[in-house]
Amino acid sequence: MPVSIQFRQALGKLVLPALILVACGVILLGKADRGLIEKLRMNTADLLAPAYGLVAWPQEKLRWVSGNLQDIRNLEAENIRLRTENASLRHWYDVAAALADENATLKANLHWIPDNAPTFVSGRVVRDTSGLYARAVLLALNPDTAVRKGGIALDGAGLVGRVTEVGRRSARVLLITDSSSRLPVTLESSHAAAIMAGDNSALPRIIFYPQDNVPIEGERVVTNGEIESLPAGLPVGHVHYLRPGQPVVVPAADLDHVDMLRVFDYEDSVVPPDAPGRVPLPAGGGAMPLPAHPDQGLHG
Repeated sequence: MPVSIQFRQALGKLVLPALILVACGVILLGKADRGLIEKLRMNTADLLAPAYGLVAWPQEKLRWVSGNLQDIRNLEAENIRLRTENASLRHWYDVAAALADENATLKANLHWIPDNAPTFVSGRVVRDTSGLYARAVLLALNPDTAVRKGGIALDGAGLVGRVTEVGRRSARVLLITDSSSRLPVTLESSHAAAIMAGDNSALPRIIFYPQDNVPIEGERVVTNGEIESLPAGLPVGHVHYLRPGQPVVVPAADLDHVDMLRVFDYEDSVVPPDAPGRVPLPAGGGAMPLPAHPDQGLHG
C-alpha cells in the first residue's frame, strides 16, 4: 500500500537508532551468555560454509588452469632450450671424438709413455678443534690408510691444501688460505710465475710476480710443478683485483663448505735418475779419502 512521505522520513530516522539498539543488545547478550553466541556464530558459519565453497571453487579452477597454462609455456621454452643444448652437445661430442682420435694418433707416432696415475684416498671433513694453523681442516680416514705428509688435497673444483699431520684415523690438511701456505703458481694467460701466499683471509695474495708481466683480471691460476710433490696444472682459482696493484686469487674450491676431500700422493709419480758420474758416499758416512799425489810413486 502507498506510504506517505512523512512516514518514510520518520522510518528513515528510526533505522539508525534501531541498528544501534540491536548492536548493543547483541553485545550485552554476548557478555551475558558466551556459549549461546558462540553456538549461533558456528551455526551461521556452518550454513555459510557451502556458499564459501561455491565462491572458492571457480577461483581454484581458474588458478589450476592458469598454472597449467604457465607450465605449458615453461615446457615449450624448456623444450627449445634442450634442443639447442642437445645440438651444441652433439657438435662438441664430434669435436671431442675427432680430437681424441688425433691425440691417439700423435701419441702412437711419438711412442708416448703415459704418466703413472697417482694413488688417492677419500675422506670426510670433520670439525678441527685444535692445531697450530688458523685455516686447516681435519680429515677422517679409515684406520691404517696410506696417507703421508705432503699429500695434495683436492675437492671436485680445485686445490684445497696439503697434508701436514697424519694420524692413524685422521689427517690435518693445511688450506691454501692459511698464512703458513706458500705455493708457486703459474698465471695461464700472462704465462707469469708467481707465489700465492695465504693470509688467513678467504682470498690468498699473489706476490713475487714479474713487474713487466702483471696478472690479468680473471685469468686462471694453476700450480707450476716447482715443488716435487705438487705437479703442474692443478687448478687453484682465478685472479681478482681488490684494488689497483693488489691481485688476489679467488679459490676454485669452496673452502668455506668443505665436505669431502681426495688426498693424492704424487711423491712417486716421477723419480729422478742418478746423475752421470755420481760417486757414492762411503757406507760409514765419513769423509772420502783423497787420491794419492801423482809424484808420490816416483819418490817412494
